[in-house]
Amino acid sequence: MAFSTINKSSDYMNTVLYSGNGTTQSITGVGFQPDMVWAKARAGSVNHALVDAVRGATNQLQPNENIVEFTGGFVSFNADGFSLNNNWNENNTGVNYASWNWLANGAGSSNTDGSITSTVSANTTSGFSIVKWVGTGSNATIGHGLGVKPSMIITKPTSHTGSWYTYHKSTDATDFLKLNDTDATADNATIWNDTEPTTSVFTTGTAFDSGRTFIAYCFAEISGYSKFSSYTGNGDADGAFVYTGFRPTMVICKRTSAADPWVIMDSKREGYNVANYQLVADTNGAESSNVRADLLSNGFKARSGSGEVNDGTYIYMAFGQPIISNSGVCATAR
Repeated sequence: MAFSTINKSSDYMNTVLYSGNGTTQSITGVGFQPDMVWAKARAGSVNHALVDAVRGATNQLQPNENIVEFTGGFVSFNADGFSLNNNWNENNTGVNYASWNWLANGAGSSNTDGSITSTVSANTTSGFSIVKWVGTGSNATIGHGLGVKPSMIITKPTSHTGSWYTYHKSTDATDFLKLNDTDATADNATIWNDTEPTTSVFTTGTAFDSGRTFIAYCFAEISGYSKFSSYTGNGDADGAFVYTGFRPTMVICKRTSAADPWVIMDSKREGYNVANYQLVADTNGAESSNVRADLLSNGFKARSGSGEVNDGTYIYMAFGQPIISNSGVCATAR
């Protein structure tokens, strides 16, 4: 039995649901002051919104789009949540929203581990860091501050248009995905220079253009709290079971063998199994119950033969609550 260093997952990553009111409001119940907030309307065709403490709460990106950073509806990060402006897509009257919140380490500090100096906000306990740097157009290394090898890295140019290049350990550094696209994995040495990240840096290729500002969200696996891996679907309604070793509270999965969406599931919106409503990271669409999966005590199980979750090869990222043993110690399931 492997023990977790995290007693309460919601101290580091928490899903909070809220309703828009069309005017200014503060969202509470996160349980900490978030350093990254990703929000999405659950109904209607509304773009995703993502802000972080390194770029500042008012500077917004849209995970389903390749557009430049802009001033959006977020105002500030607060001790127990975040504040919203009036009349923006993140706060429309009568619209229900999901927000996914992560704790890093504030606005960040200078990191000189790589060939390019970066600004890093890192939480080594939960394996999450936010990294900002300026590209050179040449192969380079960037310090990430985690102290262990990242399992997943999501990047985006903020000063210019450009895709959300994504690394996942299960596809290795020869391939990449785009968070804002349904494409399968592709081999391109200009993204990661075919070089795996290390305990101190990740490598970028010539696709990271000179003079452009970039942001990266880096995740390392923490036993009993987070899992980054792959699975193979069986194409059947009695779908594949994926063992995480903890009770998942959020899962994002993506088929790598074909073009399919990035499916987002969380325990706050699910109701009862099987009734897990999904949002999709690469589109502005409303949540749907067409693609179903159970979030279980020690993993998740597909309940559909669809290509979105259970008919091919998939990568996933999962966060969740450690299982408490009879002694009260946090541990992963057997």
